[in-house]
Amino acid sequence: MEQSLKQVSPEQIKTDITYLADDKLKGRAPGTEGYQMAVDYVIGRLKSLDVKPAGENNTWLQQVKLRKAFTNNAVLSLNSGQLKNLVVRDDGYVIYPNPSVPEVKTSADLVFAGYGISEPSLGYDDYAGLDVKGKIVLITRGAPEKFSSSVAAHTMNSAQILKVAAEHGAVGVIIGLADSTARLNNVSKGIYSVMDNEGKVAVSRVYYSDQISVFGNMNYALFNLLLSNSGRSLPEVMSHLKAGQSYSFSLNVGAKVSYTSTYQDITSYNVIGKIPGTDPNLKTEYVVHSAHLDHLGIGTPVQGDSIYNGAHDNASGVASLLAIAKIYKGIKLKPKRSILMVLVTGEELGDLGSGYFAKHPTVPAKSMVADINTDMPTIIAPLLSITALGAEHSSLANQVAEAADHLGYLSVEPDPEPKQARFTRSDQYSFVLQGIPALHIKYGSKTADGKNNMNEIVASWREKYYHKPQDDINGIFDFEAGKKYAQLNFLIGYLVAQDVARPTWNAGDIFEQK
Repeated sequence: MEQSLKQVSPEQIKTDITYLADDKLKGRAPGTEGYQMAVDYVIGRLKSLDVKPAGENNTWLQQVKLRKAFTNNAVLSLNSGQLKNLVVRDDGYVIYPNPSVPEVKTSADLVFAGYGISEPSLGYDDYAGLDVKGKIVLITRGAPEKFSSSVAAHTMNSAQILKVAAEHGAVGVIIGLADSTARLNNVSKGIYSVMDNEGKVAVSRVYYSDQISVFGNMNYALFNLLLSNSGRSLPEVMSHLKAGQSYSFSLNVGAKVSYTSTYQDITSYNVIGKIPGTDPNLKTEYVVHSAHLDHLGIGTPVQGDSIYNGAHDNASGVASLLAIAKIYKGIKLKPKRSILMVLVTGEELGDLGSGYFAKHPTVPAKSMVADINTDMPTIIAPLLSITALGAEHSSLANQVAEAADHLGYLSVEPDPEPKQARFTRSDQYSFVLQGIPALHIKYGSKTADGKNNMNEIVASWREKYYHKPQDDINGIFDFEAGKKYAQLNFLIGYLVAQDVARPTWNAGDIFEQK
């Protein structure tokens, strides 16, 4: 085992990152020539490491049909005794495009439903006693403070908000901004979803079903006006919600919404490889190692550079998966379960490639037992402690602890940045939503100088490099830390692959219930 772990080469990690983040790949945006160059490179590397193709029709690829949708001619009007057919100015709201229905006209009453959360088992339900059937739900984004960081991130996720609203019979959701300094989301550049082979929406952050025909944002001033019109105030509402008290009511306002959507369809690909297992009974089950291959492409220039290379995000994660494949090539005791290497597209567009793979895998859906995701491991300093986002929900926490202990230099800590909602912001969340235990290893707080302020160091780095053209190979790197990330993620996956028992959700956990 120790000899196999030493197969990880910091120099090879650097080489892989250098190629994937080269200017000639032009930021690896899905559907571009640069992204295809990344696909070809990864397939070549996997072949050299004896990984077998596991995509569609015995290829390396899974086609992902991306739809970029644009909102046009959006009109919102409100009517009550005081508002009197108010046609809202277009700086007061945003309506997201509908990837399924090109033209929408809806009339419905507005109902305020707090955070839009319905988790009775956790002692919180904004929909309790509230009739929202056929109505548009107005909410504000947030979660009770008693929720853990990952549970809060899940319940605040737009896809979950839409799902809960639909289950209660609503026909629309509008999110009001409770911060007077916050700006409405910019949808002018288009919003992406994934379409299936029948032309239906397969994955989307802005669409749940045709039942929910309206999804949008409302600015602070309009939100406050609607609450005031109902005899409440925004500070009053927020004081209840922040105290963990559900506060929902009818707004006694009717709304009319109309808009059209136009589309641009793009084809991209996930890359899937397989390392076959050896156990006669377990080799038909799979441990997934995932990382996203895409980045932001060419965008707004920063300091004269417009190519968003994505060296850390996520060429480093892809390099880590290739390093894991290298360990498997050299290990003597091969895994009992099979291993899937899944390099996905569209993460930067809303976890779309992983969402599609998790829903429509190229292996039997129930055969995937766990996902270990690697996204921007942030290899900028020695790795001395880690947090395992999502592992606290399942038995995977056991493999994390054992792997960290085996390496001997790592401690496992709680999430040092819970407000970043990182649990739902990368591809492991797509697997969680399909009932598959998953995790994402990130840095902990420990630093070599003993100040243990790694989150502050990362925050400073993030300000300069994250989602900027400056995230190229000339930035800050610690390739030894990259080696340790790969070793740790390998060990976690290998321990799962060798365990006769499948990973399980913790009893009573929110995701077990789902």
